[in-house]
Amino acid sequence: MVSAAGKDTLKGFGNDAWWVIILKAVLIFVILVVLTLFNIWFERRVVARMQHRIGPNVHGPFGLLQSLADGVKLALKEDIIPTAADKVIFLIAPVLSTVPAFLAFAVIPFGPEVRIPFTDTYTQLQLTDMPVGVLFILAISSIGIYGIVLGGWSSGSTYSLLGGLRSSAQMISYEVAMGLALVAVFLYAGSMSTSEIVDAQSRLWFGIILIPSFVIYVIAMIGETNRAPFDLAEAEGELVGGFHTEYSSLKFALFFLAEYVNMVTVSALATTLFLGGWRAPWPLSAINDGMFNQGYWPFLWFIAKVMIFIFVFIWLRGSLPRLRYDQFMAFGWKRLIPISLVWIVAVAAIRAISLEGGIDRSYLLGAIGVVAVLFLVLFFVGERESEKEPGDDMEDERAFDAFAGGYPVPPMPHQVADQLTSSSSGTSTVSSSATADGKRE
Repeated sequence: MVSAAGKDTLKGFGNDAWWVIILKAVLIFVILVVLTLFNIWFERRVVARMQHRIGPNVHGPFGLLQSLADGVKLALKEDIIPTAADKVIFLIAPVLSTVPAFLAFAVIPFGPEVRIPFTDTYTQLQLTDMPVGVLFILAISSIGIYGIVLGGWSSGSTYSLLGGLRSSAQMISYEVAMGLALVAVFLYAGSMSTSEIVDAQSRLWFGIILIPSFVIYVIAMIGETNRAPFDLAEAEGELVGGFHTEYSSLKFALFFLAEYVNMVTVSALATTLFLGGWRAPWPLSAINDGMFNQGYWPFLWFIAKVMIFIFVFIWLRGSLPRLRYDQFMAFGWKRLIPISLVWIVAVAAIRAISLEGGIDRSYLLGAIGVVAVLFLVLFFVGERESEKEPGDDMEDERAFDAFAGGYPVPPMPHQVADQLTSSSSGTSTVSSSATADGKRE
């Protein structure tokens, strides 16, 4: 498969010796575990600084061993399995959530071809690649959701079940938006291979020329990983602890590990698709014939870009409140997906005309800008609810009966608003009548 730069980048994969493959797989595992330990400490320190607290500072220098202490504490806790749980699925679910998080890194490029120290062997800083590498990551990440859903279902707890169902609904809605955001990248790179997408960004990063796709992907990846302010599957105010309420000890640690590895996975994918992957930023990439894009330097640029996204995750958690669940789902289906569809049509039109010619590109961009402005105007100018006169609609004024169908059903948001409005108006009527009676007396 030939990339946009004219090089067959997939040709260098599949020829490594067995010991090289094992070495790279072990290094990927070690890197992800170390990053998880560091990110837990990093999150605590950053949020503590935002909230004017000290944060971990006792275990090791600057509290760097706090994450290791947390792991030991979880391992030594009592391992409890609820009586009502489906024991087999209850035990398998954390593993099913953790393993795919590691497998997704099989096609993430950490750097170019390098020489293994103390040997004469050259290899790519990537375990493997395939023509549909990005689709492989999306498929593997989707399998991890099964662990969360099955963990919530097998616990035998209503709160855990609701958390698992919420997580599956989030995955369905935000996976669609995420996939649509990546279509524009495929159109510009001409490939779904991660190494070829990085190679196509040798001159200009896609995050610059495909800003709408970049923004949509960043929003979708936060919703995909159940992180604040989109952590509705673990909302302690509503679901105690969400899908992992009944888990303890190492099984809970596996869910915890899967969450943080998934954070690194989506951050690494964003780096690969939109920020040039392992390539150095522009001023450094032009120094001395691209010396910072050779050897092991690119690995440092890759990790630095991933840590920027991790900081964004932590920043959002420390500054934004949790959304209401219906608002969160409506935002995904009614906002992100329509915007993604309109943007893909625009990108496809620009690419087709650029490759085939025939129309002045400036006129095309102007027309797309006008359509975008009209779309935004229609998008943000919502329909206002008409004011109802007293007695117009008697059905909406009736009290909501949660047991009307034989089962307790929570009211919809508009029904709650109608009840609050009617109750407040009734209270004001009673108070005004009491005041009038007092004056007459």
